[in-house]
Amino acid sequence: MNSDHEMWVVVPAYNERLALPATLAALAAQSDRAFTVLVVDNASTDGTAEVARAFAAARPDLDLRVIEEPVKGTGAAADTGMRHAIAGGARLLLRTDADCLPDPGWTGAARAALRGGGLQLATGRLRPRTDEVRLKAWERWLLPAVIGFCAYFGRLRPGNRDGGYLGPYMMCPGCNIAITAELYERCGGFPRTAIEDEHEDRALVNRVRTVTAAYGRVQGMMVRGSVRRLRAYGLLGTLAWYLDHRNKPAEVDIR
Repeated sequence: MNSDHEMWVVVPAYNERLALPATLAALAAQSDRAFTVLVVDNASTDGTAEVARAFAAARPDLDLRVIEEPVKGTGAAADTGMRHAIAGGARLLLRTDADCLPDPGWTGAARAALRGGGLQLATGRLRPRTDEVRLKAWERWLLPAVIGFCAYFGRLRPGNRDGGYLGPYMMCPGCNIAITAELYERCGGFPRTAIEDEHEDRALVNRVRTVTAAYGRVQGMMVRGSVRRLRAYGLLGTLAWYLDHRNKPAEVDIR
């Protein structure tokens, strides 16, 4: 197992025993394999950590590690993972989620953006997964449309237009983030919050915007995300959730 990787991929996971293997398989299929994967088990009760360890045992070619964050919260788990990676020598930090499938060129595109592309924070496109359920035609374009609408609204949101920001607002999905370790520490990183309390990805972007304008979108950073929240909340509920948590569902951890 190589302990000298400069790039680490952090995967927060809560009760993702069924979804996690596909995410790990997608990471194992990356064209740029010089990275460490860190699964952060966030107080799961379904054996998520054991599934991750079993995958690691079956795929010794993948530098895969598992740690635990007992305080449940997407931001808390992501921040714990990022800081653990930095302590382990990481200089480039990537994050995806345990129900997402990064395209094979994802890590390579992120490395190029942060090492030679002039960026300190990078993101890319988010498209719907097609393997978990049979998607209807309208669902294939609805998720990108929702993301696009929220990105547009985000640019207009008063809290994202403060005069102290060094660059324009950029929507950066939590499942598709690449950031240098230096910038992560300098801006303060993810807030240690629960998913229903704050959009930790938006908070990170706004923290970044206070210290640099070196952030942007990268064509090759493609991640395919689950549509299970879209199906559970419906169109209007999903929009309200992503816009500002105006939708307060009884169940936020959709499985």
